[in-house]
Amino acid sequence: MISKVKTVAFAGMKPIEITVESQISPGLASFMIVGLPDKAVGEAKERIRSAFFQLGIPFPSQKVIINLAPADIPKAGSQYDLPIALAILGSMDVIDMAILENSISIGELGLDGELSYVSGTICAAMLANELGKSLICPKVCEKEVLWSGNKEVIAIPNIISLINHIKGKSQIISTILPMNSIKQIEFGIDMADVYGQLFAKRALEIAVSGGHNVLMIGSPGSGKSMLASRIQTIAPLLSSKETLETTCIYSLAGMLPKEGLIYSPPYREPHSSASLISMIGGGSDAKPGELSLAHNGFLFLDELPEFQRSVIDALRQPLETNEVIISRAKEHITYPANIQLIAAMNPCKCGFYGDSKRQCSKAPKCATEYRNRISGPILDRFDIVIYVNSIKPNELFGEEKREKSEIIRKRVEKVRNIQKKRSEKAGFENYLNGKTVGKYLDEITKLGTDSKLFFNKAITHANLSKRRCRKILKVARTIADMEFSKIIQKHHISEALQYRLLDIN
Repeated sequence: MISKVKTVAFAGMKPIEITVESQISPGLASFMIVGLPDKAVGEAKERIRSAFFQLGIPFPSQKVIINLAPADIPKAGSQYDLPIALAILGSMDVIDMAILENSISIGELGLDGELSYVSGTICAAMLANELGKSLICPKVCEKEVLWSGNKEVIAIPNIISLINHIKGKSQIISTILPMNSIKQIEFGIDMADVYGQLFAKRALEIAVSGGHNVLMIGSPGSGKSMLASRIQTIAPLLSSKETLETTCIYSLAGMLPKEGLIYSPPYREPHSSASLISMIGGGSDAKPGELSLAHNGFLFLDELPEFQRSVIDALRQPLETNEVIISRAKEHITYPANIQLIAAMNPCKCGFYGDSKRQCSKAPKCATEYRNRISGPILDRFDIVIYVNSIKPNELFGEEKREKSEIIRKRVEKVRNIQKKRSEKAGFENYLNGKTVGKYLDEITKLGTDSKLFFNKAITHANLSKRRCRKILKVARTIADMEFSKIIQKHHISEALQYRLLDIN
């Protein structure tokens, strides 16, 4: 008898329906899994044997063949344990397979028959919902399917409870998961912690409002890292769609927090020793890298020139396309990477170029060599480039009132709502000014006669590239939105130019 159970494989963010076929036939006792299984899938044989033994279920003393179809798709991970076990039980006539025809199962079996957490459960739930099927998953994955849209989730602690449920001995009620109320995330840090730096704070508010990439240059201890770590505190919570996308990525990476869902924009801060694979993604199991883990959030690269040149240059395409493509011998795996790049660097190797009292004897050659570690095309990807000067003693001990992140965040939300409404009317999905391209960008950055003349003079004087001109216009559009102005005026361009005319190329 051949029995069939549905499960899923993952090609990046895309879940693919897989059919697990089981056949028990006469012959020498053997257990074979075919259909391009990896080592983890192959080891399922021993976990299933042990689980059956612990549950008092005699394993077939005949030839057992498991086929994972389609056979040309690589199968990786431990999520195949449960569907393989169910398929074998069906071939043994232990359970009625008709009950499982309209479901997808996923789960890792322990030696005692308990089900463990598996990555990607929320993606499997989304596929099940799309196909109109229920999902059978481990109990520990229950929170993960909260926003999948699937109303029929059977979360089980062990395989025996599922067998009893199928046989009607006990009932597992299909869980209708309640929607949790979203509370503002407590970060434990605040923009009010930063003394002075009004220019930098203004630049970061513009950056978050419009989704612009930022490069901060300053001597050690000026507050670059402190400012960057607090950028997430002024960003609005993710939308429902963004929450689902981000949660899926962290689920596939096996990094989902205990809360289950990610409501706040991610903030990733890889070390300068990060490899190309850890940044872009890949490896034997093609896991998402830092770029994808920062999707819908922020990627902070501290000491940018200290990263490997190949790692930095690999950011060029994802910053333009908002996705990462991992090329393999037989497939191409795509992960989303819609990020805001926040970077910081010292002005030179010693860090004190421009300070006549502390700069090294190699200046200015030291600064030139240090900045040349970053290619011009990468520098052109930054919309905003600012110097972060060391604060003065009167700023450190002053009594000036410092704005809290909550106040700034409310302003950011208003500006983002303006952009969202405008893009919805035009039919464009990526609504942030920093991410707009093509005709829509031309439509929202039209200039009046005075503004155009002023900008043309700036272009001629500074010899600006076409890409840099567009980025200046994007920033100017965001500044205009912050002032609720439908037209980009001369002073909007003037301020935008302040953030991009530094001599760094």
